Amino acid sequence: MINPKKRTTNTTETQHNRMMFGKWFLLIVAGVFIVIVGRFSYIAINKTIESVNLSSQAKRLYTDNKTIKAKRGSILDTNGNPIAEDTSTYSIYAVVSKKQVGPNRQPLYVTDKKKTARVLSKYLPISYKKALKTLSPSNPKTFQVEFGSAGNNISVATKEKIEKYKLTGINFVSSEARLYPNGVFASNLIGFAQQSQEKGSDTTQLSGVMGLEKMLNKQLTGTDGEKSLQKDKFGYQLPGSQVERPARDGSTVYTTLDQRLQTIMESTVSKVQSQAHPESIGATIMNAKTGAILATTQRPTFNASTKKGLSKAWNNGLVQDTYEPGSTMKIFTTAAAIDSGNFDPDELYKSGTYEIDGQVVPDWKREGWGLISYEKGFALSSNVAMAHLEQKMGAKTWKKYIKRFHLLESTNSGLEGESKGSMQFDYPIEQADTAFGQAINVTAMQMLQGFTAIANNGQMVKPQFVKKVVNPNTGKTTYQMKTKKVGRPVKAKTTKEVRKLMQDVVYKPYGIGSDFKLKGYRIAAKTGTAQVASNGNYASGDDSYLYSVAAMAPAKNPKYIMYITMKKPNLPADKTATQLLDEIFGPVMKQALEQDKSTANTDIDSSIEVPNVVGKDADDAVKELGKNNVAVVRLGNGSRILAQSESAGSKLLVGQRILLNTGGTVTMPDLTGWSKNDVIKLAKMFNIEVKYQGKGFVAGQSVAKGTTLQSGMTMTVTLKK
Repeated sequence: MINPKKRTTNTTETQHNRMMFGKWFLLIVAGVFIVIVGRFSYIAINKTIESVNLSSQAKRLYTDNKTIKAKRGSILDTNGNPIAEDTSTYSIYAVVSKKQVGPNRQPLYVTDKKKTARVLSKYLPISYKKALKTLSPSNPKTFQVEFGSAGNNISVATKEKIEKYKLTGINFVSSEARLYPNGVFASNLIGFAQQSQEKGSDTTQLSGVMGLEKMLNKQLTGTDGEKSLQKDKFGYQLPGSQVERPARDGSTVYTTLDQRLQTIMESTVSKVQSQAHPESIGATIMNAKTGAILATTQRPTFNASTKKGLSKAWNNGLVQDTYEPGSTMKIFTTAAAIDSGNFDPDELYKSGTYEIDGQVVPDWKREGWGLISYEKGFALSSNVAMAHLEQKMGAKTWKKYIKRFHLLESTNSGLEGESKGSMQFDYPIEQADTAFGQAINVTAMQMLQGFTAIANNGQMVKPQFVKKVVNPNTGKTTYQMKTKKVGRPVKAKTTKEVRKLMQDVVYKPYGIGSDFKLKGYRIAAKTGTAQVASNGNYASGDDSYLYSVAAMAPAKNPKYIMYITMKKPNLPADKTATQLLDEIFGPVMKQALEQDKSTANTDIDSSIEVPNVVGKDADDAVKELGKNNVAVVRLGNGSRILAQSESAGSKLLVGQRILLNTGGTVTMPDLTGWSKNDVIKLAKMFNIEVKYQGKGFVAGQSVAKGTTLQSGMTMTVTLKK
């Protein structure tokens, strides 16, 4: 039997517990409610949650945004011919899954693998066998296949050719790329641009990696635009909601380079490279009056389109490489001696050797030429003559002139990594060595700048390579090159005497630069031969020198300066270093003088009788015709001439083209600037079918430069006046 008092107590406790639970539950619910209300209030006021702006997020949900890509600015030569420009390249892939069909069960996969393989092998660098194998994967569940490197970087022209066959299952993906239509073309000066990812973004853009592409990256890079429109919850555009911010393309950069001169220079330098295999070559021609660099190249170099050779050619030899210049330095030494009153051209000295402070300065011909004048010593490139002149001036005066010519200072080119050079000048023998180009390291740009003072009657100008920069969005020129005078190291009278001595090098019977004569023009030149230092010691042997030439034309009032260096060549048995240098100098300088109305020699016979060069050595034939002011186009990689476009005995006007076929692998040349008649000659020689659009000279070609020529191939050529 239950005690009534105990039952009452239990009931009371139960009620109490229920009340306490109710109170706590009410507090918890109230607390949760307050938190929820507070959270929503916070979100309502700040409109953010976990750092995400809800207003913007909602707006994005109902907004369609599209980026309008800006174009990177083009880099052009002085006449507006393209050197670097934006383009689209394509990657190709093939759908092989038979499940991929379109409306009405239309196949969207490769239906004829053999035909597809034949077409792809015709236009892509892939064999028929490999293409067919790729189109027939072993895994039957494979959806699509790609073709490796052969299927990447496909040009618009190649894409269009493949598309003409209307192959099912073949698709292309577009990507932004940089086009360098000339391949090897002042590559180390121009540099290149490649895709890079923008910080904090998934988007990519072209960015300069070296050369002008990097130096002017800010100007060349455009600003992307944007197109947006508002939509309702059903996805329909809201009236008047479209907003568009146009893209602003990058600036157009006109360089000072001349396509004609640059093309000839690349060709001649490559020819010398193949003959002598030097460690390096550098060649530049510039306008002496303005400082404009008209053509420049180096070896090793690289193809800006394919990047072939890039791993060995990252440096810009024009401003980054320093070297002991050798005897071309004697131009500055002699100028300093004349200007300071320490040069008597008729004074005699004993050549051969000269002892300074217990050290011997030798001439290149150690036994010397006996007692000779300083005038003759310059033409013979006597080291002893220069050492005597340095001693006459005194080290202090000589160093002052080195400084006046800015040889140990940056030219402030703006290019990355420009060197200042260096000099050993502590001891008398070192001071004398600098007088003939040893114990002092310079850059090609410094030497070119110094040479302008000799060419311009004492006025030194800065070498430049950017002619102007134009904003394509407004059409306004934002930069225009102006001649920059950087000093007057010597008097005008001094430079005239130096140029006279430089002419002796070419025209005196004892001068050692007779190879640089040009028919119809007077040339002032100075050759150089400098021993190359290795591990602190000078190397020995004919192939252990840096050979060079600095030349000016016309000698009386130079318009053009050309400077060439060739380091440690393996000289062929039948050619000297100066002959090899002239194979670069002659054609380039001749073209520069002939195409300039102010320097063209109208007294030169306007036509020549074409010789028979069939069967001759290709190099000799090119040189023979080049010396007669004929524009020679060498086709093929053979060593002997198999055919010529003009018959022997016929008349050819000065400056006209003659095509020489050497056989082997023959590739399509750059036809820009060719006449229709020149193209007809090419078509006839190689059995090519050509369609012409327009009138005038060639402005475009459907078969790219470097494409292997095949009999029966077709090509479209665009002509413009």
